[in-house]
Amino acid sequence: MIASISGRLVSKSVDRVLVQTTGGVGYEVVVPLGVMERLPAAGEVVTLATELVVREDGWALYGFLEASEQQLFRRLLTVTGVGPRIAVAFLSTLGGERGARAIQKKDIAALSSVSGIGKKLAERLALELGDKLGELGSGAPAPVTGPAEAALQALERLGYGAAEADRALRQALAGDGGSADTETLVRKALRVLTTQ
Repeated sequence: MIASISGRLVSKSVDRVLVQTTGGVGYEVVVPLGVMERLPAAGEVVTLATELVVREDGWALYGFLEASEQQLFRRLLTVTGVGPRIAVAFLSTLGGERGARAIQKKDIAALSSVSGIGKKLAERLALELGDKLGELGSGAPAPVTGPAEAALQALERLGYGAAEADRALRQALAGDGGSADTETLVRKALRVLTTQ
């Protein structure tokens, strides 16, 4: 199992990064939006906790900067109907702490805002994981954790769906290197949304 990867961040694309280790091996790692925005610029050294998911159609690595994000990703995969794509969409849309709180509080509306999660799957998540996430979503409500999450919330308030806003923000972050503030990200994402 590949538990972590450390090396030079070669490139960022919409939903994945390429990390080259000192041994010369390049790993393509899929990351949630919140992780993408916190990554350093290309050329810098990065360490990601990784989760290897093996399926019939191929292997994929998923990367995280915090242990709580990785734990939530693992827990999400235990629920019937939730695959890696939905788990990444969940973390991209709600983030780790906010997502865990939504499950614990059985906030079906928040859970259903994730692309690929309908009402029935949201109810299943709340039922199956509601009592198993105590260490992940405890404490006071967390503030917005970064510019990308704040930009995502702003786009949703403007009437864009979570999935399309997430896609536009990923494109804005990929072209920007991840260093933009909330206002700049909203402007760039709106440009992407209006040219599609």
